[in-house]
Amino acid sequence: MVLKEIDSKKFRDMVRVATHRLGRNAEFINSLNVFPVPDGDTGTNMNLTIESGAKAVAQNTSNSVGDLTESLAKGMLMGARGNSGVISSQLFRGVYKATQGMKTLNAQELANAFSNGVATAYKAVMKPVEGTILTVARIGAQEGANKANETDDVEEVMKAIVEGAKKALKTTPDLLPVLKQVGVVDSGGQGLLFIYEGFLEGLLGEEFADRYQPDEGEMDEMINAMHHQSVQSQLSTQDIANGYCTEIMVDLTADVPNKKTFNLDEFREHLSQLGDSLLAVSDEEVAKVHVHTEHPGAIFAYGSQFGQLGKIKIDNMRIQHETIVNNSEENQENVDFAVIAVASGNGIRKLFESEGVNRIISGGQTMNPSTQDIIDSIKKSGAKKAIVMPNNGNIIMAAKQAAEVSDIPVGIVPTKTISQGLTAMLSFDPDDSLDDNVANMTDALDTVVSGEVTKANRDTKINEVEIHQDDYLGIIDGEIKVAETDIITAASSMIEKMLDEDSEIVTVMFGRDSNKKEAQKLIDAVKEKHDDLEFELHDGGQPVYNFLISVE
Repeated sequence: MVLKEIDSKKFRDMVRVATHRLGRNAEFINSLNVFPVPDGDTGTNMNLTIESGAKAVAQNTSNSVGDLTESLAKGMLMGARGNSGVISSQLFRGVYKATQGMKTLNAQELANAFSNGVATAYKAVMKPVEGTILTVARIGAQEGANKANETDDVEEVMKAIVEGAKKALKTTPDLLPVLKQVGVVDSGGQGLLFIYEGFLEGLLGEEFADRYQPDEGEMDEMINAMHHQSVQSQLSTQDIANGYCTEIMVDLTADVPNKKTFNLDEFREHLSQLGDSLLAVSDEEVAKVHVHTEHPGAIFAYGSQFGQLGKIKIDNMRIQHETIVNNSEENQENVDFAVIAVASGNGIRKLFESEGVNRIISGGQTMNPSTQDIIDSIKKSGAKKAIVMPNNGNIIMAAKQAAEVSDIPVGIVPTKTISQGLTAMLSFDPDDSLDDNVANMTDALDTVVSGEVTKANRDTKINEVEIHQDDYLGIIDGEIKVAETDIITAASSMIEKMLDEDSEIVTVMFGRDSNKKEAQKLIDAVKEKHDDLEFELHDGGQPVYNFLISVE
């Protein structure tokens, strides 16, 4: 039977199933991270992005597909996290633009919508790279357009889009050498394929993994009470040790590779080491977890060993606490010029504040703030104009998207590291114009070399560097340059590669998984060869990275 149009009911099904399909596979997408470090968050980012869009669709009672695509696009835009999340939101912004005012979609209109989505997404990226989510979207749309010229069946067009995306995903390692080197496909492209497959399943009315609906009322009440108490009880936002309220549901009946036997007591014991405010309950089919942690990805990874992840949720409690504090204050913050930075770690937050940053958005590697998070921070500043420093390459697009929809002029200084952000602040002058400050702060980024030290989470080889699990990696301006079994050897070797004849100051910020004694040992090792250098030492308190190092 030929299906000639998609109505609002069918579109709602498509969005709902796609959201579930992506959520169930978020941890698998995370595992496709090229770098062997604990920062694979593409699946998490894309899942939270589409969940935001799906929530907006669910709240819209219209029976017009055009109205629903608008809600999906706006919801995804505000919830967009990470580059893949932002690109996905732009893709569906293009879909919305092509379907405005349409009550239903026929085959040709469906194909046109996806093609317009691709065009919009490519325009949103300054330097589009093939072998990424963009390629998967483009080939999928092309196949859909070809099929729409042959048939008026929307199911056949959606099948063609899925097959085109699947074919394109397989080619991503041939287009991006680093993917082939590591032996993975593009993670963002894989996430988009899951969305498209979900669309097709929803359109066909097939069964999907929304099989369990446990009675979670009592559990949710407990979670809300504990969460509210935890957030309210902090005297300062900086006092929150574990900043991400994380919830997962695990389908214990699902088959997963290397599945482990579930034991609730052992499950709770392990999770208790990853955070606080833990609640974990289960029956024979489902386990549900609530925990406050600094590492949401570690919760996802652990839970996925026992079954398939269902709904996942992450809330940034530091932002929530700031909201509570702001709402309780009679005088709203009001400044002429605000500088807003993304950072994680109490020590690093204090460094930024000491340099004149007005507001800190909690986040960074493993947990990218959404467009909405950035907009909220801009609004709370009460400023007439603002500058945002993302301090992470995967947050820059979300920051730019927030700037585009902000009610006040916002400039983006494209900082990719904490070190760049701290250096950029030295060039900030509140008496200068927004444009001059952005230009001067951006120019300053070339004066600093950034280094990061962390542990490898798997064996691989990148750019001729042999890497083994638990090696310490030295990452210079985003490229892995060193892999050693000893942390001091790795960090000192990395610093050697960062130095040149003009180097004067080395700043070392030790993180949560290191300490002052270890950092001083590193400084002493470098001093033996370079007694002319000046050293600064700070307790950054950052997660993921043992050391953040800058050379100026």
